[in-house]
Amino acid sequence: MTITPDDLDAAVASVVGGLRTAASRDWSSVPGTGDLNAWRTAEHLGDCLISYAGLLLARPSTPRFVCFESVADKAATPTEMLEFVTVGAGILGATLRTVDPDVRAYHPSGRADVEGFAGMGCVEVLVHGEDMARGLGVTLDPPRDVCSRVTARMFPDTEITGVDPWTALLWSTDRTDLPGRPSRAGWQWRGAPLEN
Repeated sequence: MTITPDDLDAAVASVVGGLRTAASRDWSSVPGTGDLNAWRTAEHLGDCLISYAGLLLARPSTPRFVCFESVADKAATPTEMLEFVTVGAGILGATLRTVDPDVRAYHPSGRADVEGFAGMGCVEVLVHGEDMARGLGVTLDPPRDVCSRVTARMFPDTEITGVDPWTALLWSTDRTDLPGRPSRAGWQWRGAPLEN
């Protein structure tokens, strides 16, 4: 089950399309991820995606993130924040498509390969998108095949069957409960290749 840049494109299109229906709202007044409001969550998401591209390109020799932060203009509207997320995903997608497939780069979850970074980008988009959607009263409907591949690759320890793939991904990232399954508080994905 390979995760590709096309999966990232599909995840972004789905999330941005869903959130666009709430672009007339004040995103600074509704919850996003954790203590962040929806506007700051979108900013965090754009920064994450660009940072992943930076890691793949810089490949620092020591275990660290690349020393920059991407921020949005303070006056950016929700529509412009969605543009920021789309651009961040585009930069990561272009990097995934052009970097040598054998590249490995630092991430705290393990030296990630191209597929790992594609998966991390998908998880970021889908999960933070869901956090914003909940605050904004929007229902997201991401592609289930993408959710299935992302959960299988990024959370190989979960082994979920017979559950809607979107629900399985949300459970894997502690966004929902599944009857008979423990909480996923403190969850961590696997960025390193599965064969390692």
